[in-house]
Amino acid sequence: MVDESKNIELTEDDLENKSKGQLIKMAGQLRDRRNELNQMASERASKRDDLNAKTREKVDEAQEHREKRDELNEQVQEHKEKRNELNAEANELFDKVEKLKSDMELDEGKDLEDLEEEIEELEFKQQTEVLSSEEEKELIEKIESKREEYESRKEKLEQNEDLEELVEEAEEVRSEASQHHQKVTELADKAQEHHNQMIEAYREADDIRDEADEMHEKFVEAQEAADQHHEDFVRVQKRLRELDKKEEEERKSERDKKKEEAKEEAEEIYQKFKEGETLDTEDLMKLQKTGLL
Repeated sequence: MVDESKNIELTEDDLENKSKGQLIKMAGQLRDRRNELNQMASERASKRDDLNAKTREKVDEAQEHREKRDELNEQVQEHKEKRNELNAEANELFDKVEKLKSDMELDEGKDLEDLEEEIEELEFKQQTEVLSSEEEKELIEKIESKREEYESRKEKLEQNEDLEELVEEAEEVRSEASQHHQKVTELADKAQEHHNQMIEAYREADDIRDEADEMHEKFVEAQEAADQHHEDFVRVQKRLRELDKKEEEERKSERDKKKEEAKEEAEEIYQKFKEGETLDTEDLMKLQKTGLL
C-alpha cells in the first residue's frame, strides 16, 4: 500500500495565500514525492508483469498436461476396444471348446486299446468255438457293436486334437486381451497423473493471477498518487509563474512611476533654468538623464 502520511496535499488556500518561497518549497516536495511514487509504480508494474508471465507459464504447463492426458485417454480407449474385441473372441472360442467337450463326452467310454482287445477276443472266439446259429448271430452283432464303438471313440479322440488347438487359441486370445487390459490400466494411471498435474497447474495459475491482480491494484494506487502529485506540482509551477509575472508587472509599474516622477522633476528644473536660475551639478545631471539638456 502507499503510505499516505508521506503524500503532499495541496489546497486552493495554499495556492492563494502561501508565499512564493513557501510555494517553491512545496513544489520541490511535490516533485520529490511524485518521483518516489513513479518509481514505486514502476517497480509494482514490473512485479505485476513478472507475475502475469508466470501465470501464462502455468497455464501453458496445464495445457501441456491436458493434451498429454487427452492423448493417453485416446490410447486407453483404443486398448479398451481391442481388449473388448479380444475378450469377445476368446469367449466365443471357449464356448466352442465347451460345446466340443459336451459333444465328445470324453469322460465316458473305454480306451481304444481296451476296445481293440475286446474285439480281438470276440473274433478269436468266433473262429475257435463251435456256436449255434443263434449264438454266432449274437456274437457277430456284439463284434459289430464293439467296432462301431471303437470307430466312434477313435473319431472323438481325433477331435480331441482339434479341441487342444482350440483351447490353445482361446487362451492365446485371452492372454492378448489381458495384455491390452494391462495397457489400459497403465495408461489410465498416467492419464490420471497428468490430469492431477493439470488441475494443480491451473490452481497455481489462479493463485499467481490473484497476486498479479493485487499487484496491479497497488500499481494503480501508486500511479494515481504520482499523477495527483504531478498535477499539483504543475499547479504550483503555474502559480509561481503568475506570481513572477505579477512581480514583474509591479516592478515595471514602479519603474514607470519613478521615470514619470523624474521627468516631472526635470521639467521643473528646466523651467527654472529658462527663468535664469542657476543650476547645480545634480540638477544638470537630472536634465541630461531625461534628455532635456
